[in-house]
Amino acid sequence: MDTVHTIERTHRDTAESLAREGVKYAMGAWIDIHGRPKSKVVPIDHLPNLLAGSERYTPRGITGFGAMLPHEEECVAMPDVTTLRRMPWDDRFVWMAADLLLDGTEPFDQCPRSILKAQIERARKMGYSMNLGIETELFVFRPNESAEGSGYLAPLASSGSLSPCPAYDAEATLDAAPFLDAVVSAMQDSGFGVYSFDHEGGDGQYEFDFAYDEALAMADKMSFFRLMVRQIAKSHDLAATFMPKPYTESWGSGHHYNISLTSTETGENVMRDGSDPRGMGWSSVAYSFVAGIMKHADALAAVLTPTVNSYKRLNPRLADGTASWAPVWSAYGQQNRSCMLRLPKNRPAVENRAVDSSANTYLAAAFLLAAGLDGIEHCLDPGPPVDTELTEVRPDPTVNAVRLPRNLLEATDAFADSKLAHQVFPVQFIEEYADMKYAEWHSYHCVVTDWERDRYLTAL
Repeated sequence: MDTVHTIERTHRDTAESLAREGVKYAMGAWIDIHGRPKSKVVPIDHLPNLLAGSERYTPRGITGFGAMLPHEEECVAMPDVTTLRRMPWDDRFVWMAADLLLDGTEPFDQCPRSILKAQIERARKMGYSMNLGIETELFVFRPNESAEGSGYLAPLASSGSLSPCPAYDAEATLDAAPFLDAVVSAMQDSGFGVYSFDHEGGDGQYEFDFAYDEALAMADKMSFFRLMVRQIAKSHDLAATFMPKPYTESWGSGHHYNISLTSTETGENVMRDGSDPRGMGWSSVAYSFVAGIMKHADALAAVLTPTVNSYKRLNPRLADGTASWAPVWSAYGQQNRSCMLRLPKNRPAVENRAVDSSANTYLAAAFLLAAGLDGIEHCLDPGPPVDTELTEVRPDPTVNAVRLPRNLLEATDAFADSKLAHQVFPVQFIEEYADMKYAEWHSYHCVVTDWERDRYLTAL
């Protein structure tokens, strides 16, 4: 089999060692625009070939990267051997994150992993490294059952309609123990460093919290995590979804990013400063980073909240009028969970609460890092923090808060016009991503819903 690089002896040794342990197959997975892993599978004795660039792909046309042309150039998937993980739920397989390279040498400029690596390199040249912790949420349901009286798929475990929400309900957690135990055990076997998990605010909704990591390593973990959760769910005759808001009455699924910068020279976190003149203990670097994200919040939304459904989550209140705690305002505040950006007291990291579970982790991390670095480069100031509750559609105009896009159309318009987006993503990526999102909005907007019929059919 042709390869683009020389096969290394150490990779042969790795393959032989894995084979002795019972591993039969290997995957070098690259990530598509939707955050799903794509990979061919090779027998374990071909692992050295895989690591030398034997597997070729035509990614355009099948993954949201735009239409494939008849003369499309092939990409080689080059696995990063440092990401190699055995699949705990099926130990016949090992998995690695891969970069897409044109001709096996030049980064494919639309590869999400390469886009993130470019921003990490930009940060390094400025003297920073980005760490990332992610609080990820998802819904799990029984795909062949309907919840009584609702028409929805039945959630994995019901809380019994606890009011105002079933978050942290111990009984609902224990009812899902077989599935949760399988997921957490697999995460621990894969080096995630899980420190908690719980039932969240919707029936069948769960959150998993684990150790933060360097940004690229965290994005690789999230790719593996999504694959792992879906596969384990199927083995339990369940289905897991990262759809942000599958049920009208429930809270949405967030994907909160906890971002910190460290000095590449000293390795120390640079987000805190005990002499902060604002009195909150944060550094000028942190404030400028926050200001950069706030400046670009409208364009960021197209990547952080990238689906029509995302904006069903980004409402200040649920259908019954209770607070949703999903941020709809570009604002920041200490401990303020109603702002897009929260400065928590218990960790030196800026929490972005707008990101939802449908986001591609690589693209979201790259764009957020670029926005924050823009704030640092231009010494931006975020203005005064917000200490009031931002759960109204129209806040006090004196409050330092700007409304985030209300729908995917507004977000896509901002992304297409964003100067920062053109610094982070190639022109072709921006054009084709925007076209894809405009088409998604158009398709959604052409559908007449039950809500419209209920409201207008006999009243007009």
